This record gives sequence, structure tokens and C-alpha cells, in this order.
Amino acid sequence: MVEKTVIQEVLQQAMSRGGDFADIFIEYRRATGIGCEDGKIERIHSGIENGAGIRVLSGDNTAYGYTNDLSREGLVEAARIVSHAVSGGQGEINPELRQLEPSVTFNIGRMPDKVNTDDKVKAVKAADEAARAVDRDKIKQVMVGYGDVVQNIIMANSNGEYVEEERVRTRLMVQAIAAEGAIIQTGYEAVGSHSGFELLERKRPEEIGAAAAKRAVQMLTAKPAPAGKMPVVLAGEAGGTMVHEACGHGLEADLVQKGLSVYAGKIGQKVAADCVTVVDDATIQDQYGSYSFDDEGVPSRKVVLIENGVLKDFLYDRITARKEGVEPNGHGRRESYQHKPIPRMGNTYIAAGTEDPQKIIRETGNGLLVTKMGGGQVNTTTGDFVFDVAEGFLITGGEVGPMVRGATLTGNGPEVLNIVEAVGNDLGFTIGTCGKDGQGVPVSDAQPTLKIRELVVGGTGHGE
Repeated sequence: MVEKTVIQEVLQQAMSRGGDFADIFIEYRRATGIGCEDGKIERIHSGIENGAGIRVLSGDNTAYGYTNDLSREGLVEAARIVSHAVSGGQGEINPELRQLEPSVTFNIGRMPDKVNTDDKVKAVKAADEAARAVDRDKIKQVMVGYGDVVQNIIMANSNGEYVEEERVRTRLMVQAIAAEGAIIQTGYEAVGSHSGFELLERKRPEEIGAAAAKRAVQMLTAKPAPAGKMPVVLAGEAGGTMVHEACGHGLEADLVQKGLSVYAGKIGQKVAADCVTVVDDATIQDQYGSYSFDDEGVPSRKVVLIENGVLKDFLYDRITARKEGVEPNGHGRRESYQHKPIPRMGNTYIAAGTEDPQKIIRETGNGLLVTKMGGGQVNTTTGDFVFDVAEGFLITGGEVGPMVRGATLTGNGPEVLNIVEAVGNDLGFTIGTCGKDGQGVPVSDAQPTLKIRELVVGGTGHGE
């Protein structure tokens, strides 16, 4: 580990030619990845990556450099190089580093770097076998991916703030491909959290594998989805892809300040239905996007973005908060020491309401029930989106009817939030790696069961 005296010297060197603020992000990362295809373990890789990123802010300018040389000489030299890109400012730093206490701590049951690789391989094989056992004739291919990471971080800055944090994440994903005749369908299931290997004791690999395969097999006999405008119920288990993509990115302060968000200039205005509250909370136990501090050393906290339909806040890092004259709220995130922090989501969700999900379906009459979202595209400037439906059912006479395939949802994020008619009392999370500006970070997103008055559903079964 790098000593505090060395960190202090690095910060002094970074500010030696001026600047308003300097910080250092030191990372020690240990990761394991296992891949299985066609019933065979195709790859097992593990590695250690250490390095530091040094940043100096001067007015609206940012100088950033990084190094994997964590010796005193290596760090001081990196800081010297960064300092040459700065002009202006007082170059003042706090003479002492004081350690900040975390807003939340996470309990880790089994540190993944202490778990034998053979046990991890067994979990992967168990998921693969469970998927194939669902239907050995129709399941043609299964892909299983396991990953874990232990990330030890030190962050310090010229304000005298010093932070140490250990982050532990574990995940397992299964993709199964089923085929019958000319029809080919895919099923996907994933689990991940800010926890250790105990994750796969709470959610057994066999469950994950079987869920992916069952979805693929069921989709083989699904009807082609009808096309047209209709009411849509997004089930809680569908996950929060909609809120993440069609709403969340537009609430990141850098996009707002660049005029690339439909929410720019709308703080205090009505942007959603009264029943809609949108939150980002990185303090939630066991969620994949959780952390004690963001990647700038700001304590994580619950941020209410939209409350009862009214826009209240954005997701800020230090730079965007400085521009707006507000406090950063714990959302400066980066992929690694090689990347600058930018405003990012953590765990983003629409807050649960009070209505019974089954009652919502009954009162919908006729429409589409979405129980699993697929991928999609969104334009953050306009809010327009197109999403695939990975699993959906027709609603007929208030009852859940036949499964459909090939459905897409087209709409506009802000408009959709304004036509949410009912919010269920459930809440279902999904996990992912969110990409932005060439870097990815782990996130979770969630929603309760939602009834949307009308969406454009794309499908090939119109008129059947």
C-alpha cells in the first residue's frame, strides 16, 4: 500500500504549478473470469492490476494522467507530468490527510479470492448442466460466464480528504439457445451483487441455468407478437432497463450541462406522473451497483431524482457540481485508474407503489405484459427509445394469456413517465455493465410493476 506521506507528496507535486483541486485514485484489483461453451470450460483467467490516476482541476480545465508504477518515484513523476498541463489557481493543499468514514459498509461472507478455482468451475458446470437438462433435444447451446473482482482503493485529495474502500463483486450469467425446426430462440439470466461467493449459495447456479433455458424453450412455441398501440404492463421481474436507459442517463449532470438531456433546465418542474418517484441509491446492501464511496471519495447516499413526478436533482461528480455551485452527491465513477471519473448511475429504480401487481393486470383488460426486457437503444437528447422484449405475454380480458415473441417497445422516456397509470408494491432488480464514454461500470436497476397507458408495440403477428 502507498503510505500517506507519499500521497501527500504526490498531491503537492500535482499542485506545484497551480490548480484549484487535485486528487489521486490508487487501485489494487484482483479478478477471476471463467467461461464455458458447448459444455467445456473454454477459459479461466485471473489477474492482478495495480495503478494510480492523478488529476488536477484548474477552472474548467482538467489534467489527468495514470501510471502502474506505485513506487514513490513513479507516482511523483506522474504528478509532475500532470502538473505541467495546469496554469492558474493557487495550488494550495491541506497540510494533513484526514480519513473519512463510510456512509455504509457491506458484509462479505466468502471472499472470492479465497475460494478455490475448482469450486468456481463446479458452479459454472452446474449452471451449464442444469440448462441442458431442461430439454436435451431443444437446447442447442449454453454459454456460462462467471466473474469476481476484489478492488482495494485509496483516494485522497488536496482538501485533505483520505478514503480507503474494499469492493467485492461476484456475478454469474447464463445464455441458452433453443431451436426447433427453423425457429431459434434465446434465454438469458444473470445474478450479481456487491458480495462474495456466498451469492451462489443464495442463488444457486442450477436455478440460474434452468431459468435461462426454460425461457428459451418456452419462446419456441410463443405466438408472434401483435403490432400496434396498446396498454403495456411492465412486471417487476422485467427489471429496470426502461428507467436506466430512457430516464437515468438523461439525469446525469454532464449530459444535462451539455444540453444533451431532455431534463435540462427542468428542476422543480413536473416531468412524470404523480405516482412516479425515481431514485438512485448506491448504499443498498447486496446490489451490484453499490459502493461506500464513489470514485472521487465522496460518500454514497440515496438521491431522489424525481419525487411524485417533480424533477428534484441530478447525478453529480465533483466537476459538474462545481459548475453548478452544488455539493457532489456521490456519482463520480470510473472503470479503473486509467479513466477519469464522470457522472454515472449506481442502483437506479422507480420506487415501489401501493398497488397489487395482479390487480394491475386484471384492470388492464387487453394489452401486453412484459416479464423480461431485452436490449435497446435510446437517444438521451430526445428521450426516444426502442427496446426488445425478451419475454412477454398477451393480456386478454384481464388475464395473462399466451406468450409472444418478437415484440419491441417504442416510445419516449419522459412521455412514458407521464402516462404511468399504476405502480405496484413490488420491486425487481436486474444487473448490468453500463457503458459511457468508452468505460463500463457495474450497475443495478429496478422497477415495480408499472401500467403504461399506451406504447407502440412492434411485432409480426398483426392481424392474427
